[in-house]
Amino acid sequence: MENEALVIRNRIIGILLRDARVRAGRTKQECATLLGVPVSTITAYEEGRKSISLPELEVLAFFLDVPVNHFWNHDPQLLGEQMPPPVQEILALRHRLVGALLQKARQEAGKSRKDLAKLLDCSVNRITAYEYGERPIPLAELEVLAGALNRSLEYFLDQAGPIGEWEEEQRALRTFRELPPEVREFVSKPINRSYIEIAMKLAEMPASALRQIAEGLLEITY
Repeated sequence: MENEALVIRNRIIGILLRDARVRAGRTKQECATLLGVPVSTITAYEEGRKSISLPELEVLAFFLDVPVNHFWNHDPQLLGEQMPPPVQEILALRHRLVGALLQKARQEAGKSRKDLAKLLDCSVNRITAYEYGERPIPLAELEVLAGALNRSLEYFLDQAGPIGEWEEEQRALRTFRELPPEVREFVSKPINRSYIEIAMKLAEMPASALRQIAEGLLEITY
């Protein structure tokens, strides 16, 4: 019997995926071509009948101009231009990396593959296939596994690849947008670059050194 919580999560993910695709003006065919799967697979993802893996979702998030955490934090942002090729190689590598991270988290938590199989009500062979990147891990299942291993989904995200670099740029841009308008204006002016560099150097100095500088400035002032 299929886990009811997983069924519900797959449906929610599917709704969010369809919403992101429609908002981006993309077709199911475009998404299917990108992932190298039939259109029926995209339909199944959007209807929650088939579980999507995190690497596939990362690729689609990039393609549809939404941050990947839109699918669990519901905090959509745009940004993104075009998918860096080759997509299939990226997906294959990401599946292996996600599997390796799962294995590492499992071992650090002192869990066995049998423990994870029992949690998902599946075979040990399936967990083994997940860990070796031989089989994509459905996002809903990865959420369950991450929670059981005291990890967040962010733990499994692409950190060093092109998608990870893009996500980091989006986080930096969102942080910049959250700054007060006057601070954004100051930072945006090239003429203020030297002041920003000085501030960066001061931020790296120990408190004792900063006190000496402050005392020196007071002596000059008075």
